[in-house]
Amino acid sequence: QLQLVESGGGLVQPGGSLRLSCAASGFTLNYYEIGWFRQAPGKEREGVSCISSSGRNTYSVESVKGRFTMSRDNARNMIYLQMNSLKSEDTAVYYCAAKLVAAVRRSTCAMDSTHYDYWGQGTQVTVSS
Repeated sequence: QLQLVESGGGLVQPGGSLRLSCAASGFTLNYYEIGWFRQAPGKEREGVSCISSSGRNTYSVESVKGRFTMSRDNARNMIYLQMNSLKSEDTAVYYCAAKLVAAVRRSTCAMDSTHYDYWGQGTQVTVSS
């Protein structure tokens, strides 16, 4: 059974850091694009960052560039989102998502939530003093 489980969320003060983890089970991540998404109360889900199945390319939404870094460890079947310089507007439930892709698509990834087939349950990040 394919499963994604996020962890690492919590309460942090503005300017602080958190590292979110996404553990995959029931499949190997090697041929999957991965995305991190977030949804704040009353807002639509938005793409935060994504990483290609090759791991060579990542993309981030403008509001987190320079602050968030996404990475993957295929050997451990893990995905990470390092979040630094957190702001109150980063408060949201964060989700990881996966999409099996063909070899021709190894070097890109999508920030569109409709692209992804598998989703975790989410982890809450609250940035507040």
